[in-house]
Order: sequence, then C-alpha cells, then structure tokens
Amino acid sequence: MDKIEELREIIRHSDNIVFFGGAGVSTESHIPDFRSDNGLYKRKYPYPAEQMLSHTFYTRHPKEFFEFYFNEMIYEDALPNKAHHALAELEKEGKLKAVITQNIDGLHQKAGSVNVLELHGSVLRNFCTKCGKPFTLEQTIALRDKDGIPRCDVDQSIIKPDVVLYEEGLDEHVIYKAVDAISHADVLIVGGTSLVVYPAAGLIQYFRGKHLVLINKQSTPMDSQADLVIHEAIGKVLDEAIQ
Repeated sequence: MDKIEELREIIRHSDNIVFFGGAGVSTESHIPDFRSDNGLYKRKYPYPAEQMLSHTFYTRHPKEFFEFYFNEMIYEDALPNKAHHALAELEKEGKLKAVITQNIDGLHQKAGSVNVLELHGSVLRNFCTKCGKPFTLEQTIALRDKDGIPRCDVDQSIIKPDVVLYEEGLDEHVIYKAVDAISHADVLIVGGTSLVVYPAAGLIQYFRGKHLVLINKQSTPMDSQADLVIHEAIGKVLDEAIQ
C-alpha cells in the first residue's frame, strides 16, 4: 500500500480528524513562507523581518511597520488551493472537526471551512487601538494616512491588525480550543509546517489518538514519532487522499 492510499484508509475509518497547518499550506496559493529560500526572512530590508514584525517595532516605528506589513503580509488576490478545498470537504462530510492554523490569510474560511482556529490571528480583522471599532482589510487599507499608517475614522488612532506579533502572547481562548480539539482527536494530520515555531508546535504533544500523520516537503523534528510521514506538496496529497 502506498502512502497516499494509507492516508486514504486512515481518513476513511475516522470521523474525528483534526488538521494542524502552517505556512506550507498557503505557499501553494503563492503566499511566501518565512524560512525557505524565497521566504520573508531572506528579503532585503533595513531591519530583520522578525524585528519588523515585533510589538516593539510596531509601537516605535509604525510607518516602517505598516510599509512592511502591507507590502509583504497582504495578498488580497490569493485564492484557496487544493489543500484548503480538501479540508473544507472533509469538514462538510463530518470527518474533520477542526482546522488549527498558524496562517493569517483567511483562506481556510474562503474555501468553506467553518471551525477554524487561528493561532496567530487574521489580516482580515482589524481594530482601532483606542475605541476598539472593527475594520475590514479593505477599510484598513483605505484609511491609511500620508505615512501609510491606517487610522480610525472616529478618533484617528492607529488601526491594528488582529495578528499576533513577536513579543505578544497567543489568544488563550484559541489555545484552549486547539488543545481540546487535538486531545480528543482520533487522527491528527499535521501539514505544511516545520514544527519549529513554539508555542504552536508544542500543541502536538496533546495528541493521544490513533494516527499522527505528517505531510511536509522537508523532514521535521517529529517525523520519527509519526505513524505516517509524507514528504510531498500538501495540496496534492490531500486532494488525492479524499478521492
């Protein structure tokens, strides 16, 4: 039995699957990841990308922060790929109970997934840092001042994306729901992530089910502990596995 067929059998015999995904799920929608050869960390900027995406940098250098953010983190034309659509289909069939994602692009929801836990927030949600008024991505882009900083149309305070920056903690409610979903799952499919970013990668330790499946182009620190490891593009794998 080849690995795709093995995954197909695992999916066929479970109705309590959880998917945990990282940047590799979105790269097939032409959204760059952080650590690959073409990733954000290799781009030429006056400061390292990790520094520019920190809370300290956001507060001290809002002009440069938003220039980087809107240039490198926003992909309005990106569309869901085969991986997003396959997961939405599994949820519709009642097999997939939750998608836990490190991505902030909202593509899982665009594909039709409903129970999506966004560990790092979403670029689609934005809010005034003073009055709390919510803004869509389109509104936020339209409300940028001459320095490119988005400002609330009520009180002119900065509009902050609802994304988790470096130095900021993850949402405890989202973490709780992710731990609950993983700890009760029969099958945990981990895809498109190198499993080196914590605390997100640490969530896998809560899995107590039957099958841990890892799908990633490169090897990960967890490969030796998985029941099934597939080093291929996640979109291709999931699309074939649900046929």
